[in-house]
Amino acid sequence: MLLLTKVVQFEMAHAIEGYAGACKNIHGHSYELQVTVSSVEPMGHEFIPAAGFIFDFKELKKMVLALITETFDHKLVLSRNYLTKNPELQTQENLVVWEAEPTAENMLIYIRLNLEKKLPKDIKLAGLKLYETKDSFAEWKE
Repeated sequence: MLLLTKVVQFEMAHAIEGYAGACKNIHGHSYELQVTVSSVEPMGHEFIPAAGFIFDFKELKKMVLALITETFDHKLVLSRNYLTKNPELQTQENLVVWEAEPTAENMLIYIRLNLEKKLPKDIKLAGLKLYETKDSFAEWKE
């Protein structure tokens, strides 16, 4: 199977409602997102005809930036439940409100659903990896 991966970074703050540790408080991360796609059709042993791409890295980057990075970069993402208990935060200029808690796992679900809607029919999402810190990540694989 031939896979292509695009890597993007973004900065985001969040807090996790119902968590007993320090992550219950607003804090930020420097995220790294790896988006991996493949062709719907299996690749044989022949070279790919001109232009030689299954999908252009430039187009994948443009899609990821528009759908994901612009949504999260330099934003404060909080759940509606968190805001109910902390209403003073509702006036934050960069606030994004979610129904779910903004964990790495829930972010991957959001990212997967949004990218799958926009990919061309002959390209499928094969995997996602979201690093919250240098040594901690959540991963989704088809």
